[in-house]
Amino acid sequence: MKESKKEAQNEKLNENLNEKQESAVNSEDAAVASENGGVEKEAEKPAEMSDAEKIEALTKENAELKDQLLRRAADFDNYRKRMIKEKQDALDYGTSSLLKDLLESIDNFDRTLEASKTASDVQSIVDGIKMVNSSLVSMLENKYGLAGYGAEGDLFNPEEHEAIGSMQGPVAEPVLQAVYLKGYKLKNKIIRHAKVMVTMPDGSVNAGGSADTEKTSDAADAGSSASADSAEK
Repeated sequence: MKESKKEAQNEKLNENLNEKQESAVNSEDAAVASENGGVEKEAEKPAEMSDAEKIEALTKENAELKDQLLRRAADFDNYRKRMIKEKQDALDYGTSSLLKDLLESIDNFDRTLEASKTASDVQSIVDGIKMVNSSLVSMLENKYGLAGYGAEGDLFNPEEHEAIGSMQGPVAEPVLQAVYLKGYKLKNKIIRHAKVMVTMPDGSVNAGGSADTEKTSDAADAGSSASADSAEK
């Protein structure tokens, strides 16, 4: 009986020891887990920069922005200089194509003048000059859009013609009596007005183109009187 009671006491003691050991182990695990969680939370939180570090970062950023600004300013200055050069080249050499085309006409005129020294037929020289002139005018019209205007009998247009004189005549509207200098248009834009003499209406012709009624009647009466006088004689 005594041994049995003693064994029961020993078993109870062992159980109490095991429970205390498990409790201690669990407490240690909880403490370790708590410490690890705190460390992780501290690791996740970014470290706050000191004033010196902030100044250094701002100085670096300012230097980078200044470098970008200088590069942009240099690029813009190069672009401005290139545009100025291209504009000047256009002014200096923009007419090179036209001048090159005119050289052919100049050469033809030189040949005509050279041929005139030994030519016995004046008409052949005149014909050669007409051919050069026709070729030159055709080139300017077809390639560059240059067109001449102004001919005797055309209606006077103050926007296209410059009147250097006028005279009255039997016309219904002002017309060109003579053209002293042809006008020219470049693609429908006037680059030189035609200089002309203008015939102004003297009132003998109506706007419709018929002669004035009273003057026509007077002329008819005069004709009838002349016929009657002739018949009496």
